[in-house]
Amino acid sequence: MRIYLSRPHMSGHEEARVAEAFASNFVAPIGPQLDAFEVRVAEYLGGGLHCVALSSGSAALHLALRIAGVGSGDEVWISSMTFAGGIFPLNYMGARPRFFDLNPARWTLDVDLVEEQIELAAREGRLPRAILPTELYGQSAAIDRLESLAAHYDVRLIVDSAESLGASMEGDRKAGTGGDASILSFNGNKIITTSGGGMLVTRHREWADQARFLATQARDPAPHYEHSTFGYNYRLSNICAAIGLGQMEVLDTRVVRRREIFARYHAALTQPGVEFMPEPEALYSTRWLTALTIDPEQTGVTREDVRLMLLDYQIEARPLWKPMHMQPLFAGAPYHGSGVDERMFADGLCLPSGSDMTDDQQDEVIERILAILGK
Repeated sequence: MRIYLSRPHMSGHEEARVAEAFASNFVAPIGPQLDAFEVRVAEYLGGGLHCVALSSGSAALHLALRIAGVGSGDEVWISSMTFAGGIFPLNYMGARPRFFDLNPARWTLDVDLVEEQIELAAREGRLPRAILPTELYGQSAAIDRLESLAAHYDVRLIVDSAESLGASMEGDRKAGTGGDASILSFNGNKIITTSGGGMLVTRHREWADQARFLATQARDPAPHYEHSTFGYNYRLSNICAAIGLGQMEVLDTRVVRRREIFARYHAALTQPGVEFMPEPEALYSTRWLTALTIDPEQTGVTREDVRLMLLDYQIEARPLWKPMHMQPLFAGAPYHGSGVDERMFADGLCLPSGSDMTDDQQDEVIERILAILGK
């Protein structure tokens, strides 16, 4: 049987929530389950936040950029190692990315580089419109420092927390609570899923109100369809929100299971030339995917040798995200760093990490990898 990288994991609570929606005939885009899902996530994150459930994390990012005032020609500073859906909305807006490397001790945006460059940009009168860090593979970015920089230079901070719901950062602050807005994803491969979907989380009530307005075709108050600006069909459906309500009941246990899976991989596979994503003290990662690097000079095999071997046994593994400054679409875009992310992409691999994976399945993955490593 195929072992998947990370597949949806239902809890049994979802069917009852969906049945409630069907029984009340709220199968159209909005309804009480949608409202309740937004409230439930806001309660989980804490701190008086406002949540707007949307059709995808990319939709949430698109709205956040528009509400932040990002427009054609504006610069947005962004982690280069990220998923394409975490940057394509810049293209929708006509904005220009400036890419930044990762901090090797954290595997998130290198804030030292950002601080160095923003001081220079301020002197030269070319500050970015927004900073957009990615919380890679479930690890929180250095949000406190980024918030201080953004406030000092009057720059918007939008945090891509698509992979980190359930994580926490310094001070036990939950991931998804940073900046002017944070972006969550409920895609099928995430910690919890609504089959597809996302959420905009913001401390600004006016941002949430504007997001709801724009996400429902920007319809002005009137008995007919009146539009003073353009909008989008971005709202999450009530049925999908019902699934999300059921999934929220098991979010923390899903994170615990993924961390257990990471710990078993780490204990079995750590050796010279095999290094796992670090977790600095005071951070609590979701370990959405177990990510590691394989040094071919020390192990005698490449990450691609391992990936293809696993594929032969119907075991799904995946390279780390290819940095965006290496993508043909963004050829020539400015990049700051020493190539930490480039080396991680060259040697990095994500192992099967779904919370429904059994110990026996994981043991098979471990045995196959140890065999190719000659252990």
